[in-house]
Amino acid sequence: MKKPSYFKILENGTLDKRIEEAYDILTHCCLCPNNCGVDRRKEEGNCRSRITPMISSFNPHHGEEPPISGISGSGTIFFTNCTLHCCFCQNYPISQMGTGSKRTVEELADMYLYLQAKHCHNINFVTPTHFVPQILKALKIAVSRGFNLPLVYNSSGYDSLKTLKLLDGVIDIYLPDMKYGSNENGLQYSKVQNYSDHNRIAIKEMFSQVGALETTRDGVAVKGLIIRHLVLPYNISKSKEILKFLKEEVGTEMTLSIMAQYFPAYKAVDDKRLKFKITPQEYKVIIDHALTLGFKNILGQEI
Repeated sequence: MKKPSYFKILENGTLDKRIEEAYDILTHCCLCPNNCGVDRRKEEGNCRSRITPMISSFNPHHGEEPPISGISGSGTIFFTNCTLHCCFCQNYPISQMGTGSKRTVEELADMYLYLQAKHCHNINFVTPTHFVPQILKALKIAVSRGFNLPLVYNSSGYDSLKTLKLLDGVIDIYLPDMKYGSNENGLQYSKVQNYSDHNRIAIKEMFSQVGALETTRDGVAVKGLIIRHLVLPYNISKSKEILKFLKEEVGTEMTLSIMAQYFPAYKAVDDKRLKFKITPQEYKVIIDHALTLGFKNILGQEI
């Protein structure tokens, strides 16, 4: 199997410059479109995080999409906190309540190597946007000690173009969410401005970097884009608008993971629409619409 993408920028010496640029962003943070502008060396940003990485857990994970988990599992590293404030977050103790512990960049690099020793297919950064500088610095340390797995960037999709440019040639597999097809619902349910606009720019940039999904003969991802879309009750996610955008701007060859796993969690239990699970019919409508539009690579779920 060919080497992961980041070996090229390591060999030409540009990773050091990327690390320097990324840490400079932390002094007036704009890693995500919240653009809170704080100096995270001294105070918390909108993501409730400072400069030291916070990690909830790291372990082989067998519950991701089949091309990500494969046979041996995906080496997931769950970062604490989030750039969004989703009222229905199913991982809210981690993302909203700060469950996790501070770890040094050296310890983060140790996690890469530990998960590689566990024979994971990749390193899967879950909710990584607010810790991109630390991820890059840990990568340099880990590679010097024998690390060589593909990297998965598993984000909310609320990513800034500036940050994604720093990851060009570093990340092998992008696994972003497309949560909403409208800015209004992004503001109402995730408390961020212009989610859909920023999300669409990010998706196009990710696809330009890595292209359509590439896998081994065993079906394990080595490069490419997989877009996740969680179907929400009462069409809150505006799924058809998202599918229309993808067909027109990315293409129907890309891999689409349409998820049926929504259940009311966190503050959603008190919301008049989000307190319900989706119905099989709601999910079927979106799957059928994706097929009608010509999407060829759909990863679905059972309800």
